[in-house]
Amino acid sequence: MPTVLKATGLTTLVLGTLWLSGCDQKAPAAPAAGGAMPVSVVTIQQSDVALGNQWVGTLDGFVNAQIQPQVSGYLVKQNYREGSVVQKGQVLFQIDPRPFQALVDQALGAVGQAKGALAQAQANLGLAQINVNRDAPLAEQRAIAQSQLDNDKQQLAAQQANVEAAKAQIASAEAQVETAKLNLGFTQVRSLISGVAGTATTQVGNLVNAQSVLTSVSQLDPVKVYFSISDAEYLGLTKRATGGRGDLLKGAANLPLTLTLADGTAYPHKGHILFVDRQMNQQTGAIRIASTFPNPGNVLRPGQFGRVSADTQVVHGALTVPQAAVMDLQGQKQLYTVSGDNKVHVVNVTLGDETGKNVVVKSGVPAGTRVIMDQLQKLKDGMPVSPHAAVAESAPTSDPDAGSAGAGR
Repeated sequence: MPTVLKATGLTTLVLGTLWLSGCDQKAPAAPAAGGAMPVSVVTIQQSDVALGNQWVGTLDGFVNAQIQPQVSGYLVKQNYREGSVVQKGQVLFQIDPRPFQALVDQALGAVGQAKGALAQAQANLGLAQINVNRDAPLAEQRAIAQSQLDNDKQQLAAQQANVEAAKAQIASAEAQVETAKLNLGFTQVRSLISGVAGTATTQVGNLVNAQSVLTSVSQLDPVKVYFSISDAEYLGLTKRATGGRGDLLKGAANLPLTLTLADGTAYPHKGHILFVDRQMNQQTGAIRIASTFPNPGNVLRPGQFGRVSADTQVVHGALTVPQAAVMDLQGQKQLYTVSGDNKVHVVNVTLGDETGKNVVVKSGVPAGTRVIMDQLQKLKDGMPVSPHAAVAESAPTSDPDAGSAGAGR
């Protein structure tokens, strides 16, 4: 029995040794001493880099018109589809025209009466003129009393006054007709501009007046985008647009604007500055700017938000590296570079503004330095590497004329 126990213990020891040996065989083998890790590198080059800023923009119609009636009455019809494109002069609403048509008819009747009174006055004037013409020679011959001729002349003057009064009544009545017809025309509420009509704010059957807002129409092509910039940014834009020799608006054509929509896509049409507010906001320290963008198809709508960006300055001879190559160690920015003997060298750098996927390096590395793009978490200072040029998409982008920023060994 003791012999069996010993054999069993020996067997267990052998099996345990074999199991540990098997585990050692499954463990990954350590890299050979002196092995060089392959890494992708780019070479820092000098180029002219355009630096820009972004601002939150609010979209609005180029022209926004509130549609209000010019007469009071009951709304009897809506002639447009909400959200549709309407043309200038198109009838959007109809107010009950019957009371206004009655006023037109009444004014026309007054014109007729005034014309009848004029005809009667002109007839009486003619008769009075005949009496004067008849009695004048008789009075000279003393065939009739002078008082009779004087009376005829008074009658003539009175009839002339009646004719003038009748003419004035006709003019007044005709003016009433024009006013009545104008008000009758105002029962058709028309759009003052071409654009997209909004939701009707009142319903058919409601009593409306000149203070009622029936709907709004916005001209959306082009569309306005409002944004605010700081004092320093305003000066930078002005220098960029005019070279510091004039007002920002004078150089607006030299400063194209880019609009990024809420979903992150870049709007395909460039915009430009339309106007600059007359003063800086003392509370916010910013100045309001309105820009305009083409909007074919009315894709953009008032109330949307976007990011407006523009190049504020050009840095000549700037050094840029991809942002992906920058490491952050407790707030200190670092680059992993490759020395002449293909070893890693960690360098502390001072960074400037971002430009696309790259960032400007203000100090820490000279032009021509090879910067590692990948495997950064596995690298240590002095570690040997096998560098190869990064693909074109990873190379720093700069001015189109500056050429590729990729580098080889």
